[in-house]
Amino acid sequence: MTSADHGNRGLQHPESAQHPESAHHPGQAQYLEQAVELATHNVAEGGGPFGAVVVTPDGRVHTGVNRVTRDNDPTAHAEVVAIRAAAAATSDFDLAGSVLYASCEPCPMCLASALWARIGRVYYAADRHGAAAAGFDDALFYDYFSGAAPELMPVTKGDIPTSDVPFQAWRAFDSRKEY
Repeated sequence: MTSADHGNRGLQHPESAQHPESAHHPGQAQYLEQAVELATHNVAEGGGPFGAVVVTPDGRVHTGVNRVTRDNDPTAHAEVVAIRAAAAATSDFDLAGSVLYASCEPCPMCLASALWARIGRVYYAADRHGAAAAGFDDALFYDYFSGAAPELMPVTKGDIPTSDVPFQAWRAFDSRKEY
């Protein structure tokens, strides 16, 4: 199924996406250091050891820290929190051209969030092996999504006659905002 089939404007295969930034972006070290500082400070505040920075094309900086245990929200990873902050500040869910800097290699959920936000590039400091050594091992998730791990959670399509009704309503809604 193509991105057009999903109604996703601007979603491209990574190899076809334009990356205006060089592989050695001048602010890369600065923003990675900021993400690491956010993560370290968050530990002192009782949060997880993860921080993230989203820099939007206009140069604004939006930050996030891991708030999973603080907010009892398993989706409140630093990258997701930073993406939410950037989207709220720009009043747009499409963050094309933005760059995400993370204190650690993003997990599959955070990578998917960056893709949905149309983030243009991701840089990270520590890798998943360092996170695993500290007790944050998401290797099973990577294996699950690659098909190398057994099914962790059954996901089953229910067969009901109204399954397409929300999509019919979406297509008929003239004021919809395409994404």
